[in-house]
Amino acid sequence: MIESAAQKLAAELVERREGINRELARNGVCFGVYKNGEYHDRLFPYDPIPRIIESDEFDELEAGLKQRVNALNAYLKDIYSDKNIIHDGVVPEEFVYTSAGYYPQVNGVTPPAGVFAHIAGEDLVQGEDGRWWVLEDNLRIPSGASYPLFARDIERRSNPRLFREVRVRDNRDYPRLLRKAMDFVSTEGIAVVLTPGRYNSAFFEHAYLAEKTGATLAFPEDLEVMENKLFFLDYAGNRHRVGVVYRRLADDYLDPFAFNPDSVIGVPGLLSAYRAGNVAIVNAPGNGAADDKAIYYFVPQMIKYYLDEEPILHNAPTYMPMFEKDRKEVLSRMDELVIKDVAEAGGYGVVFGRDLDKQHREELADRIKEDPRRFIAQEIIQFRDIDVVDPATGEHSPRKADLRAFVVTGQNTHVWYSGLTRYSSVPGQMIVNSSQGGGFKDTWVLAPKNRTIPNHGEEIESVNLMPHARKHSLQLVTASKADNLYWLGRYTERAFTTLVQFYPFYDRVMDDNPDAFRPFARALDLPEDFEDFDTFIHSFLYDGTNPDSVRSAIVSAFNNAVVLRPELSSRLLQYVELAVTNITNAAERSASSSDIYSQRDIADDMLAFWGGIENSAADMTLKAFIFIGKYIERLDLYTRFGMPIEEMEAPLRKLSSYSHALDGMPLPQCFAEGIGWLLGQLPQRGYPELTARLQEFLDDFGKRSITGDRKDPGSFSAMNMDARRP
Repeated sequence: MIESAAQKLAAELVERREGINRELARNGVCFGVYKNGEYHDRLFPYDPIPRIIESDEFDELEAGLKQRVNALNAYLKDIYSDKNIIHDGVVPEEFVYTSAGYYPQVNGVTPPAGVFAHIAGEDLVQGEDGRWWVLEDNLRIPSGASYPLFARDIERRSNPRLFREVRVRDNRDYPRLLRKAMDFVSTEGIAVVLTPGRYNSAFFEHAYLAEKTGATLAFPEDLEVMENKLFFLDYAGNRHRVGVVYRRLADDYLDPFAFNPDSVIGVPGLLSAYRAGNVAIVNAPGNGAADDKAIYYFVPQMIKYYLDEEPILHNAPTYMPMFEKDRKEVLSRMDELVIKDVAEAGGYGVVFGRDLDKQHREELADRIKEDPRRFIAQEIIQFRDIDVVDPATGEHSPRKADLRAFVVTGQNTHVWYSGLTRYSSVPGQMIVNSSQGGGFKDTWVLAPKNRTIPNHGEEIESVNLMPHARKHSLQLVTASKADNLYWLGRYTERAFTTLVQFYPFYDRVMDDNPDAFRPFARALDLPEDFEDFDTFIHSFLYDGTNPDSVRSAIVSAFNNAVVLRPELSSRLLQYVELAVTNITNAAERSASSSDIYSQRDIADDMLAFWGGIENSAADMTLKAFIFIGKYIERLDLYTRFGMPIEEMEAPLRKLSSYSHALDGMPLPQCFAEGIGWLLGQLPQRGYPELTARLQEFLDDFGKRSITGDRKDPGSFSAMNMDARRP
């Protein structure tokens, strides 16, 4: 009964596939890829046909995953302390110490609360016979939980009644489990999610999990170590003690003092604070010693050694070329095995011997002989195909798929009642990683038929985490984010007002009078000597390479907004994302459509965004930073267009109102710089009264401005409308 209801719901989601993908796109659910040296946000393709796992089947998976991760945690604690498993000959010491993930810098360090792998991403496949096989353990920075978490939210809204009937286990508690694990190991202070930057491939997930857990999203330049303690620096230079760091960058780049000295994205001294026990790091540095593909071979022995239990889940049959017997087996059967380079990840370095010609097979054999520690070989598991909806035909098409299960360890070990199912983009292809072009689908774990749905042993009083979300206030905003808030206000206003003013001028040229448009161009310091009016209009509206275009303003607004997801929320960020989508679509249609008014929706997106900010539960000071930027920009544009002084009253009142919200607070330098620049322009624009009023704001802002070098050289704060502006 439950299974048939699940199939019915799945079929209904197929019909809503395009709508769900649009909703994912408008919320910026994507990952980054680098192509030809340039970064691009790429939508992670979503397939609406879920993987459905029956309750009893998942119960066995859950037990096996807990067992495995508990053993791996015990192994990490052992090899960085007593090393009993080495002394007892279970794991040869050369395998441990030659692992690229083993770091002697953390030898002898027991993390706070004794947890090493707080988040484990366990990659599994299901064979044709229904048996589950573990392919990899990911204990460093496993990613992907945010995608099914976000997708399920959209699926649930599409038909909540059917979800109640199906009784799919709720997956919304992942952020709660993660936050509880972080709080359990925290030493003293706030929780931060440490991201290497906006252009990391998983930045969406970093920001989204910070939002959902109530942690502060921090860039490396926002953190500082003093006296072996880690501090978060706010925009005014105040320090806030950090108790736990959920790091999303690799060990090598974590601390240039301890690891790679050339790293420019690490936090100098972080390892010293960690070694002193003054901060917890999720996951612990050095965890790569346990998820090395070669160490995978020994996990069944670890389970027996540390837990005195038989493994519940199966390893794929694996051969270690370092062992002579295994090496002979691998070299004699290369056309039957899959060979993996243990130094690679993300689907790279995986070679199916059957796909190689004789020459390349011999070359790989020579590399294995030369460096056997670097490779493992495995039997090819014929894992099940799962249907996806072919985006080209709309028909069901079988694809290979794996499952990344997430195991969270704090005071206890919990398996998340969901997971990331990844599927191949090509029929028959067995590599499913997103970096290799694969997509994802939700994973439905069905509830037991005759008993209450388990909830990891706890009652969930609230699943929206609003108490955490309210912690985002100005005191935890960095200097770069203060600039982001201000420029978000300016760029959204720029897009809105230039569009609103554009249409009346454009209407006047409908009767073939391009000269009527020159005052508009002059007001914005745009070229007035256009020979091809249509080309000029296209450039002004749609050209992303033109820094003066409306499209550039919208993209700049988004680039400022995207790092503010935890402060503003995904719900509000979607309006800016939607504006980017609308202007991009309008640009693609412009060559074949004369409907230039179709992009009026963009102005509506800006209005919806501002209204959402105004009515949100965000801290009033956060709102003030955005709206001060907005109204400074509006005064600039209104005076450029020569509007009467009466039109300035409303933005002046708003500017005054939001300024009062910041009384007595230190202010970022951009406030004074923006008004100061505008004051320098007003005399030639003929607004003496406005000049006097704005001078009062400048005097107030200037007295409280924070000066000094900003740590973030890449903040999106350049004024692009004209080169003479700062």
